[in-house]
Amino acid sequence: MSRPIAAIVGRPNVGKSTLFNALAGKNISIIKDTPGVTRDRIYADVDWAGYHFTMVDTGGIEPESGDIILRQMREQAQIAIETADVIIFMVDLRTGLTDSDGKVADMLRKSGKPVVLCVNAVDNYRTQEPYIYEFYALGIGDPIPISAANRQGIGDLLDQVTRYFDAVADDEEESGIPRIAVVGKPNVGKSSIINKLIGESRVIVSDIAGTTRDAIDTPLKWQGRDYVLIDTAGLRRKSKVKEELERYTVIRTVAAVERADVVVVVIDAVEGISEQDAKIAGIAHERGKGIVIAVNKWDSFPDKHTMSTVEYEKEVRRILSYLSYAEIVFISAMTGQRLNKLFSTIDMVLENQNRRIPTGVLNEILTEAVAMQAPPTDKGRRLRLFYMTQVAVGPPTFVIFVNDKELMHFSYERYIENQIRQSFAFKGTSLKFIIRERSEKDRTTINS
Repeated sequence: MSRPIAAIVGRPNVGKSTLFNALAGKNISIIKDTPGVTRDRIYADVDWAGYHFTMVDTGGIEPESGDIILRQMREQAQIAIETADVIIFMVDLRTGLTDSDGKVADMLRKSGKPVVLCVNAVDNYRTQEPYIYEFYALGIGDPIPISAANRQGIGDLLDQVTRYFDAVADDEEESGIPRIAVVGKPNVGKSSIINKLIGESRVIVSDIAGTTRDAIDTPLKWQGRDYVLIDTAGLRRKSKVKEELERYTVIRTVAAVERADVVVVVIDAVEGISEQDAKIAGIAHERGKGIVIAVNKWDSFPDKHTMSTVEYEKEVRRILSYLSYAEIVFISAMTGQRLNKLFSTIDMVLENQNRRIPTGVLNEILTEAVAMQAPPTDKGRRLRLFYMTQVAVGPPTFVIFVNDKELMHFSYERYIENQIRQSFAFKGTSLKFIIRERSEKDRTTINS
């Protein structure tokens, strides 16, 4: 099941980034007393009271501003509003109710999304309570007082936000049909790939970056099997106007990836792989999705005589070193070249995403791995591995019980992962490991 999405919106400089950073647990957004300083919409995963969701920070909304940066930030905030399941509307007690607040409230009402109103900068509720009442005039609901800077009232706010998530989960259809998200920069051919597969131009294709404005679900039957293809708006290149404004539609990509079983990351063979491609692929990697890298426009690649697919693949893997498990397919949306290969690869990744390994077999592999490379020690204390079991799929998730989690160094965990991959391949899917402590009184250990 995908994570619900909550977006924080409001006028510039009301404290959205401060709240976002408090929820994310680290300073991700820039905080400065200058309206419009949050240039990019930024996202982070948040856990609260058993709920797991994605929080989105946005640039401030100035409904009638002619300033190009504020206008562009209004556009990205609108995208966040359209994509979010729940919206946190933040206003500022210090400035009081403004005309802009009212216009933002009108925008939110039109969205039809659940809205939770919070009044920031309430540092002393007893003395400031009378000033909160004026925000009832927005007609958005009961205002929740918080102080983002002092982290007061945030729990009450999250309780209100998460109460909408059960309804979101109820609306999700668990049809069992594989969902394939097609992501990438603008103009790499995402929509062209889908149009070629379905045989009609249902998705707008244009040379104008950002033509595909919405994530579009397209049912498809390929060689007798049903799929749902999710096309997304491409991530725009850095703007040349005034200041760099990157990742306009990253939240659409995040939302599409959350809903997908397998993510096809499309790269332009002619342009080559870029930092932006790496960021897009990283979204799928972080969320443990099956990943296929589709190098599109291979028919137009000018240096095929000097660079083969093998050499090109080496370059892709060098740049995307964290995706060593990802499958790479060279295709052409224009000619239809190797689209059959793309789907056979997707099917293989789906199978690997849902593969289960018996506990007995896993522990045989673990025993051999420990015998070949002893677990690490620290200050005379050795890591002891008791046993391992698989607890989930999509991605395959394993629990390893040990005597001390602090002794389980990342490098040794990676070593165990490599041993499992050598035995079962798991091509195209990440593997997740959960390390848990168990009493050493249990003598059933892998270590001799």
